[in-house]
Amino acid sequence: MARRREMGSLESEVLMCLWASDDPLSPAEVRAAMGDRLAYTTVMTVLTRLWRKQLVEREAHGRGFVYRPLMSEAELAATRMHTDLRRSTDQEGALAQFVQGLSKDEAKALRRLIGDEGSRR
Repeated sequence: MARRREMGSLESEVLMCLWASDDPLSPAEVRAAMGDRLAYTTVMTVLTRLWRKQLVEREAHGRGFVYRPLMSEAELAATRMHTDLRRSTDQEGALAQFVQGLSKDEAKALRRLIGDEGSRR
């Protein structure tokens, strides 16, 4: 039986291709960047879903569209973390679990960022 991808992994892979490019990409260009292992229609479907979720914008180009991300990878990750935290009924517990799961380097970066924010207020 074929192994299924993690939910949302194709969307993430397509976004990675878009983030790696300075220019908007067509579905064919995204497919090529991913190694031509997916059907063109699959890439089109993923791009359309990302557009409907307002994660990418598209503009007419010839008879089709080209796509570019509306936010950076860091902005998307932060947005998802904020969304999940707001949905939690125990935000302090969720934050505590998040911090406990950080590596030493991640914790150091977080302390630095919190310190920088505190000095700006």
